[in-house]
Amino acid sequence: MPSVTATSRPVNEGWKFTHVGGGEVVKKDEWISVKKFPTTVHVELLEEKRIPDPFIGLNEWDVQWIGEAEWSFKTEFSVADEEASASNADLVFDGLDTFATVLLNGKEILQANNQFVAHRVPVKDTLKSGTNELVINFASAFRQGREIEKQHEKLHLWNGDSSRLHVRKAQYNYGWDWGPVLMTVGPWKPIYLETYNARISDIDIRIDIPGNLTAHVDVQFTLDPPTKAKASVTIKKPNGNVLIGGTNIPVTDSGVAKFKLSRGVYDAWYPVGYGGQPIHAVEIEIADEQQNVLDSKSQKIAFRRARVVQDELIDQEGRTFLFEINNVRIFCGGSNWIPADSFLTTMTPDRYRAWLRLLVNGNQNMIRVWGGGVYEADAFYDICDELGILVWQDFMFGCGQYPAYDSFLKSVEIEAEQNVKRLRHHPSVVILAGNNEDYQVAESYKLDLDYSDETSDFRKTNFPARHIYERLLPSVVEKFSNIHYHRSSPYSGFGKPTTDKTYGDLHQWNVWHGSQEPWHNWDILAGRFVSEFGMEGYPNIRTVDYWLGGNKEERYPQSRTMNNHNKADGFERRLELYLVENFKHSFEIESYVYYTQIMQAETLASAYRLWRRNWKGKGREYTAGALVWQINDCWPVTSWAIVDYFLRPKPAYFTIKRELKPFTVGMTRKEKKTFPDELSAAVFTIETVLEVWGTNSTLSEKQATLEVTSFDLHSDWTDTWTKNIVLAPNSSTELFKGDLPGQPKRTKLSEIPKTIIVSARLLDKSGKVLGRYSNWPEPFKYITFPDVKELGLKAQIGSNGESVQLSTAKPIKGIILDVEGEEDVVWGDQAIDLVPGDPQVITTVGLKGREVKVRFLGDGTA
Repeated sequence: MPSVTATSRPVNEGWKFTHVGGGEVVKKDEWISVKKFPTTVHVELLEEKRIPDPFIGLNEWDVQWIGEAEWSFKTEFSVADEEASASNADLVFDGLDTFATVLLNGKEILQANNQFVAHRVPVKDTLKSGTNELVINFASAFRQGREIEKQHEKLHLWNGDSSRLHVRKAQYNYGWDWGPVLMTVGPWKPIYLETYNARISDIDIRIDIPGNLTAHVDVQFTLDPPTKAKASVTIKKPNGNVLIGGTNIPVTDSGVAKFKLSRGVYDAWYPVGYGGQPIHAVEIEIADEQQNVLDSKSQKIAFRRARVVQDELIDQEGRTFLFEINNVRIFCGGSNWIPADSFLTTMTPDRYRAWLRLLVNGNQNMIRVWGGGVYEADAFYDICDELGILVWQDFMFGCGQYPAYDSFLKSVEIEAEQNVKRLRHHPSVVILAGNNEDYQVAESYKLDLDYSDETSDFRKTNFPARHIYERLLPSVVEKFSNIHYHRSSPYSGFGKPTTDKTYGDLHQWNVWHGSQEPWHNWDILAGRFVSEFGMEGYPNIRTVDYWLGGNKEERYPQSRTMNNHNKADGFERRLELYLVENFKHSFEIESYVYYTQIMQAETLASAYRLWRRNWKGKGREYTAGALVWQINDCWPVTSWAIVDYFLRPKPAYFTIKRELKPFTVGMTRKEKKTFPDELSAAVFTIETVLEVWGTNSTLSEKQATLEVTSFDLHSDWTDTWTKNIVLAPNSSTELFKGDLPGQPKRTKLSEIPKTIIVSARLLDKSGKVLGRYSNWPEPFKYITFPDVKELGLKAQIGSNGESVQLSTAKPIKGIILDVEGEEDVVWGDQAIDLVPGDPQVITTVGLKGREVKVRFLGDGTA
């Protein structure tokens, strides 16, 4: 008698692959054993040492043939009599990359053409007891895409080959302005054999929590095939105890269980820093009339009320764009996420956890999954749930004028439905956005784009994908989830273009791209929610040396190899523009790495500092979020990432971390020029005005002491004053506006202002430093730094060999610590500003008492 209980087992053993037709690397009819399944071709050929590492030197260009070849994978798997005799048997393919034909025992059972879609294929009639052969033939996605493009049309885009717009494949595989051209191919997600008489085919758990925080839970589940059965549904607490449950629920094709939980009965899920992250489990068990268990499933959930609030503002035009969790309005300080590897099958839960732990340790609370990669692995979202990271999830469309012909729309609809269903139970996922920058592409190419048109079908316009973003996707999201849908990132709504700074979210690229504004203008470049902004910086010198592969002749900033490891258009001009405007710098590689890193650190910290100031309390949330482009890299490269491919944080990671602490202090200095005679330009006075503010992300007001100390870099003059202050909860508070101490009024432009450094600290009652920031005159290139011998800088190793105490007799800007050798150190802080009387202790992991190298502005290397 066959078992009635549904079973599932992976088909992951004995796989081999070949290059169809053969070539130099894989000979004709040569089948190579797969080392680890699931997999893709590059990964296996690298394991076999048959291709050079595309992450090193110019090797990327020596493996392009892989993406244009045809590949075949095959295995044999054994099926027991019991499995073969089950009422139903399915082969489940979680993901095939990308154009694949699947044969079971010589019979074609599937044609796949979308990397983001899973397939369940009934194989009861084709499966047999004993040995079965499974073959997957992969066509070249690149060549197929070019062929499809010929049948339809060539469309506009930024980044990559235009054929990508017709192919439902990770778009970054075609190359991006931070990533290589590496067209992956293969069975990139698991394959299972599932046998059953009846199975739970879908679980839809909707948790509706109104403003009074009473939770209404609807658990709906579907049986395949429809079967007369009874169900039990139980919601369990994080400790495994039963919170609430129901039994003997009658089921045929579907069942529903409804629960109501008053506020206080359940534990609510909060973003990191605002409360706990209790994860509950919904357990469903189905039994037939003889009480035989047919199937059981468990799904993790959490209780939280999530809203995107777009309210009118006090004192400013436009509306908020903010996230509110459990009635608490959250300032979202976070990062954009690109795929963390060019070869995604190498990503493990441990690697995801390391990345996301870095995010949380950096005081960030939101991550945006960008639309040119993939809908991430389940482990990614599970870890975000666990750590309290809010997820902004794009659909997988990026920087293009996508088509909307029937076959394309059908594929996209299946993709959207599957992924909304897969992600909807995660408390971390708080918004689904239709695409990345596609409306901006439409604006730049002057495509048909009447923002006041809310009724058209759009398929017959030259921006047909608007049908996807305004018709197809919102209907799928609404039908299958309770998640907020946003048409694009960026998207303003209210009839406004994407560049409008008073509505919706904004990609602020007028620093680096666009008008290439000074980073000091972030305050006037602010939007309601800045979901992209950035500045490039070199990675750790060890990462640079990795991609050089020992080629010392290429170890200079302008070398061919260095250029291949920076994919941004015009990066030489942009990097040098920002460097030359702000720093005296050297082209020696270690120095060039240092100066680009300090520039990136200063640029990004300034953005968070100025935009967090705009979070001024309810009705005045003028900027409600800042997501840096980007936290990570998919290979070793110079990019906008704040942590490099090898998980080595750049200095910018630490400056952002400081600006997102629960309590911070910020300052600006601005010159104010007044003319007593409005007819004269020759007579004037210049005063330097200092403004100081503090921020508090906690939900309680905070009493503290503001301590402001000013230093003259070229004398012993100092000035200190203190003030008892109260930081308002969950907002910024203005603390001081007045003359910059020690800076005389000037009446001539030939009068050189004094080099005054202002250090501000927030101290609690015990004297503990809650936040600190040093404001220096800019641009730094104008500063005449004291001789290094005059600084009195000390870097003392702690008694345990795993800390460094820094102290100085004169202010020092931009300290970066390092050690000799390939063995790096995990530093607790970097890009440190140091002033007399305020020593700082930097914790380390792996220092092991080694001597520390110290770099800083004015260290004599420029």
